[in-house]
Amino acid sequence: MSVTIAAMPAYNEAHIIAEVIKGCKKYVDRVVVVDDGSTDNTVDIAESLGAYVVCHGTNIGYGAALKNCFEAARHLGANAMVIIDSDGQHDPSEIPKLLEPLKNGFDLVIGSRFVNGNGKNVPIYRKFGMKVLDVATYVAGGLNVTDSQSGFRAYGKRAIENIHLYDTDMSAGSEILIQAGDFNLKFTEVEIHCRYDLDNCSSEHPFIHGPRVLFRILKDMEYRRPLYYFAFPGMIMASTGFLMGLKFLQNYYMGGYLRFGPTLLMVMLTIIGAFMVFTGIILHAISRMIVLNEHIRKQ
Repeated sequence: MSVTIAAMPAYNEAHIIAEVIKGCKKYVDRVVVVDDGSTDNTVDIAESLGAYVVCHGTNIGYGAALKNCFEAARHLGANAMVIIDSDGQHDPSEIPKLLEPLKNGFDLVIGSRFVNGNGKNVPIYRKFGMKVLDVATYVAGGLNVTDSQSGFRAYGKRAIENIHLYDTDMSAGSEILIQAGDFNLKFTEVEIHCRYDLDNCSSEHPFIHGPRVLFRILKDMEYRRPLYYFAFPGMIMASTGFLMGLKFLQNYYMGGYLRFGPTLLMVMLTIIGAFMVFTGIILHAISRMIVLNEHIRKQ
């Protein structure tokens, strides 16, 4: 039997969560609420409305809540899962729009605030920060999306089974896309709308959230994309040293002389650059083996 669920991380959302749950129940078989240590009556409201509730004893992070969403989906045998924010930013009536592509063979559907030229109501500073994170996520994971930080997404059976989160903070959204690239999940984007006129619509200030997510993505890129961190810069350094050496040799044969400082710089650039290239290649091979082993272990 096909089971479709809507899952939502929640933290002190007693003022709005009932509305979100009721809206989701119109389009899915079950609603899952992962309460991340709320101090209000979020849990009581969710349970009274028949939601499947997972509770954290303390607030341990958005990523940990997302991890529990996937675990709950696997436990409930879900064939499709929509993850939606519990703070009222997203419109539950758009859930069918996200679920429809799953029926056409897609594994991941991202609700984007910017696809089709949308996003006019998104503040400028948010647009800039999101675009930086989009580019970083693409470099780290290879998925070219217009809204890498969207919290409104749909996942098919293959995505539910393969995605296993490790990060506990707000960078988990990008981690999902990086893993989607690792497992060659088929993805698409659909247009959604997002409200920014709500009080307490975000638990973390964007000027704190953005740099923190970017730093986490860069750390993931260091692990998953060592060619970008080592081999590419190393090629530039080695090539620069090699070209400097050719220039110095030309000057020497034309009667010039080799100056100690530039010659030493040339040698260092060439040696260090070559070392970084080989290091990047070796680490790339190791990281591919680790990812492959993780994939085999999860199967």
